[in-house]
This record gives sequence, structure tokens and C-alpha cells, in this order.
Amino acid sequence: MRAPYRLFRTVLAGALLVGAAVVSAGCAAEDEPTLVVLGPWTDGEEKPFRKTLAKIGERTGRHYVYKGTRSLRETLVAQLRTDAPPDVAILNGPGELAEYALNGDARPLEGDVEDKAVAPWAPSFPVTTTKGTETHAYWVPIRVDLKSIVWSRAGEADAGPEDAVWCLGMASGATSGWPGTDWIEDLLLQRQGHAVYEQFATGQLPWDKGPVKRAWQDWAALLATDEPANGVDSLTTHFENLGAGRYGLLKGKDCTREHQGSFIGRHYGDDVRPAPTADFVEGLPRGRNVFEVSGDMAAVFKPSDAAWELLLELTSPRTQADWVDAAGPGERPYFPSGTSGTSGTAGTTGGKAPTGASADVLRMLDGADQICVDASDAMPSTLRGAFQRAVLEFLEKPQDTVALDGLLAQLEAERLLQREPDAFVLDDLCDAPPG
Repeated sequence: MRAPYRLFRTVLAGALLVGAAVVSAGCAAEDEPTLVVLGPWTDGEEKPFRKTLAKIGERTGRHYVYKGTRSLRETLVAQLRTDAPPDVAILNGPGELAEYALNGDARPLEGDVEDKAVAPWAPSFPVTTTKGTETHAYWVPIRVDLKSIVWSRAGEADAGPEDAVWCLGMASGATSGWPGTDWIEDLLLQRQGHAVYEQFATGQLPWDKGPVKRAWQDWAALLATDEPANGVDSLTTHFENLGAGRYGLLKGKDCTREHQGSFIGRHYGDDVRPAPTADFVEGLPRGRNVFEVSGDMAAVFKPSDAAWELLLELTSPRTQADWVDAAGPGERPYFPSGTSGTSGTAGTTGGKAPTGASADVLRMLDGADQICVDASDAMPSTLRGAFQRAVLEFLEKPQDTVALDGLLAQLEAERLLQREPDAFVLDDLCDAPPG
């Protein structure tokens, strides 16, 4: 077992204040068990989850306090520095979660909870402690999303590239740029297949030549057929928020196609539907039937019987049904468990039939030959951040080949740091869909 890399501990002063606020929220009456759950959902997106936690509380007799933040990493690191972590944290980066596991902050799953670590979202891996080296899973996926899809209105898939305008929005708080990393990852996956994609995600391929460079060039070629200012404008365009209470880029910009994960469907009606990326990008091979996926994973940072009980509840068909019932038609979450509901497709549960768009997502997810965890989510946080920043610089002048070579050289240097003999790397990032 190679020694872990260090968890990056530098945080903004503001994050410390946020962390203190989350900790104080955990205080409750002495006779009422309270668990603090830290997660990524805010701005109304968290409402169905809060209702679901309340349902769990009715069954368990415990009180759960949910705190959502868009600065999830900064907040959690601040709490860990002050030795005041949440009981459970929900994060979307396996690479970041692995750092917490390797540092002893995230705890190995115990008992029946370990059976809920569904591949490829939650791999088992060895961690060396004072007791020796043990192999465990450390988190469970509680909600998943399908990527490698493009959203458009009826008939748009048949439009030629000269008639297409891509919706591009890169702004997303501290993690701006991730919609662009999704583009690079997906283009590589669709052109090269899942085996090469997994080599890329685990740091085995150089950035400055070969398949990885080809993916950047593919994106540059696609942008060359788009509106000239689209790339630069995307740097200050939010990935979903149009302002004035309006959400969804297809509703606001003069664009016709949006490359975005299945979660974006909550902003659209059934006139907007998803289809595989290869249906919309010329030159990509058809029929690979491979998809990138992301997930929201729950890990225990303050172990207790109540915390393990909560993870079992969050992954149970009963809780999934509650979550579906609490969500609006377009907000319906997707699950990795393969439980079936009214539609008979994997990932569905509860009494509500999925919308047409949701049914499309479920059909693609269930019928995929391979699904692969978001590559940048699995990378070490330093490389992930460098990747996001490189996307933003690239979009300033996407046709400048010299500038691209410089960016890829910087990313290659960062990759080599992560490939040192004592560096830890997650693997097994692709698998057949569960169920």
C-alpha cells in the first residue's frame, strides 16, 4: 500500500465562520438525539431531502439537522481543523472522500452498511493505520446522476452543427469550470471507450499528447462551429441560474443544446429531453453505450450507532420512496440500487411515475454497457482544481493551439506529481450498472 497524499488544509477565513455556524446548529435539547448532516444542496434544492430526513426521524425517533453549502470542501475542512465534524457528510468527489479516509477522518463502513457501497461509486480500498492495513469501503452513494447526455427540444438532434448553438455556463462559485471538465471527460470516453477513460481518470495517461490532448482538440473543434463569443461569455454565465428566479440555460440564452447531467432536468418540462452526447457531436462513434456518472455519497465523520443507522436508512427503498414523493416531477432523484417502481426500470421507486425525461435517463442508465465515475471527481483535489482552472483559461481563446499546449503541459506536470511512488490513486472507476 502506498502512503496517502496529504489533505490540503488551507481554507478561507470565511469558511471557518460557516463551519462554526454548522457546528452550533447541532446543539439541541439534551433528551433529543441530534445528528448533523452536511451536504451540497441549497437554494430550495434541499427541500425534498429535508422532508425525507423528517420521515426518517419519524421512524427512528431521532432529530436530524441538515446544513447545505456550496462551499462544501472549505466548510468540512474548517470543521475538521476545529475537531467538530458533522456526524454525516454528503460529498460528490470520490477522490476527496478518499483523502478523508486516508487521513482517518472518514470512518470505514461497518456491518450491513458496507453492503450498500455500490460500484462504481463506492469502491473498497486499503488504508494503513496503526493497526495495520485493512481494506474497506468508506462511503455509500445515496443519489446518482447520469452524465454523457445532451438536452434539447424535439427535432434538435437532427439539426446540423452549423445550426446548433451550445449552452455554455462555467460559473459555479468556488468550483467554476466543472461543466467544462465534464465536456473533456465525456468526449474522451465517447471516442476512446471506458478502458482508456479509466486510465485517464487514474493518472496513467499523459495530458499533453495522445487521447487526452485529442479530447481538448475535439472540444475546440466543436466550439469553432459555435457562436464566436460563446466561450468567453461562459466564464461569467452561471451553469444554471439565469437570475430573477429563472433557471436552466435553455430557457434564457439563445442556445439550442445543453451538455449537462440529469439533475438539470428539474428546470425543464417534457418538451426538453436528454439523449446520448454522440447523437449531437459529429465524428464520435455511435453505439458505444457508455456513460459518465456522478453521485452524492454519504460518509460518517463522527461514528455512532445513530450515524450508521442513518446511512442504512438513506440507502433503503423506503427512504428512496419518501424522497421521490417529496420531490416535484422534474426533481425526482435517481438511485444506484436497482430498486424498481411503477416504471419497472432501475433506479425508480415510490408511487410516482417518472416524467418522460426521467424515463429517458433511467432507460439510458439501466441499459448502459458501462458506467464510469466522473473522472475529475475521482482525481486528487489539487489536480481536480487545476483541471477546472485550465478549462476557464482555455475558453478565453479555444482556438489558440499554443495556449492549449501550455495549459496541457501544466496539467501534465501536476499529473506527474500525483504519480509519484508514494501517491494514492483510486481505481476500478467503471462497471456495469447495478441491477
